[in-house]
Amino acid sequence: MKKCLGFKYGAFFVVLFCISSLCAIAPLTSHAQGFTVEGEIRGRYENLDGQFRAGEEGSDEVLLFRTLLHGKYRYENITIGVEIQDSRSYWGDDSTPLSSSFVNTADVLQAYVAFSGLPSLLSYVQPQTHSRHTLTVGRQTVSIGSKRQIERVSYANVIKSYTGIYSQTTTDSSNELHAFYVVPIERLVDDKDEVLSNHWQADKEQWGRRIWGIHYRHADTLPSLVSNLWTEAFVYGFDEQDRHHTPTPNRHYLTSGFRIFRKHKPQQWNLDIEAAHRQGSRHSSSDVIDNEDLAVSANMLLFRVGYTFNHWLNPNLAFQHYYTSGDDNPNDNRYGQFERLFGGRRTDLNNTSIHGPLTPANLTATGFRVEFRPNANWDGRVHYSAATLSSNTDSFVIGKYQDSSGQSGDDIGHTVDSRIRFWTEDKTWMFDAGFSLLFAGNYLESLRAQEGLPTSTTRFGYVQLSYQF
Repeated sequence: MKKCLGFKYGAFFVVLFCISSLCAIAPLTSHAQGFTVEGEIRGRYENLDGQFRAGEEGSDEVLLFRTLLHGKYRYENITIGVEIQDSRSYWGDDSTPLSSSFVNTADVLQAYVAFSGLPSLLSYVQPQTHSRHTLTVGRQTVSIGSKRQIERVSYANVIKSYTGIYSQTTTDSSNELHAFYVVPIERLVDDKDEVLSNHWQADKEQWGRRIWGIHYRHADTLPSLVSNLWTEAFVYGFDEQDRHHTPTPNRHYLTSGFRIFRKHKPQQWNLDIEAAHRQGSRHSSSDVIDNEDLAVSANMLLFRVGYTFNHWLNPNLAFQHYYTSGDDNPNDNRYGQFERLFGGRRTDLNNTSIHGPLTPANLTATGFRVEFRPNANWDGRVHYSAATLSSNTDSFVIGKYQDSSGQSGDDIGHTVDSRIRFWTEDKTWMFDAGFSLLFAGNYLESLRAQEGLPTSTTRFGYVQLSYQF
């Protein structure tokens, strides 16, 4: 079993760093004591007309409900937390693209102990600044940086969680250091009939899969040249074991990268550049008889540059290019597709759920976006992309199409994506609505014609209402 280069050493460092922090607990400043409860009740209706997935046609709709209940007990520097998630779907049928990401009835999303006020590594590296360090142990959600590498994924009807240790340090100057070592939680309701009936089954840890990461953010890196230019550097590892009872592609990945960004500000240009390179090994499939290691080399790049105009809407107009590599040759003992593993995609690409044709895997998407936020009570955006396959012989992941000959071309099509949100003054109620279009390109038209299926413009819309307490 071939391991990804540097995995053992990187994971060892993360574990050692987190454990040493826990062992270094000293007398700490007291915080507010006692028990608190917060939560959310959310409902969303979705409708899609004009299918783009392989073997599907016609329209679809789904009604989704999610309830979150998060209880915390704090005593001095220790916080004990438990969050329950109840996610259900209705009105779906056999052709609706539902999975365990839609249904998870009455299960434990988080169950953790957090230690705050601990000594931190940044206190020694940057002794001139005060830092706040928290170590969380147990089942928990994780969102870091741009969230393209790992995210809680709050828009999804079922939120992702993990079990392990997570160290987070923030300085007064807004520098951040994140380190974690976790295993993902397996959502066990994945049979289609069980999903449609909102069947209950307890989630469990996937002990044969491990994720670790080290992520550093530096605020205002070059103040003398460009104000408010932030930088990030990160390394993430992913390691899984292929077993008869849990078949996997036996992936062993090391992903390293950086990010440079500048936030929106009126009459100022803004920037977001993130790049990552992944190396390691994997099998070509999850078949238990597939034991040949493929050498992995894959890349991703997000480039966005924009300008915020001095207007009451505070509009930001930006150009965006998103590239993730594909696998050019399935027979060369190499694997070149940059897979989306645990990060998000909705913010950069399109509305997701039963829609979401674009995902950062074998994708080149170039376009522009307009965002506006006139005040704290509402915002919106419109996003256009011309989408193609990075490799015309690799798969269109969400559509579940592949032409290994490449004769169908690479033109997925053109997408238009929009969203608008409103909050009440106290932020307890939020209304969210969105509309998306996919104008099919030659690639989709060709492959759907081979299936004898019509090709039409995909229309997707949703309305959502949530209450937080």
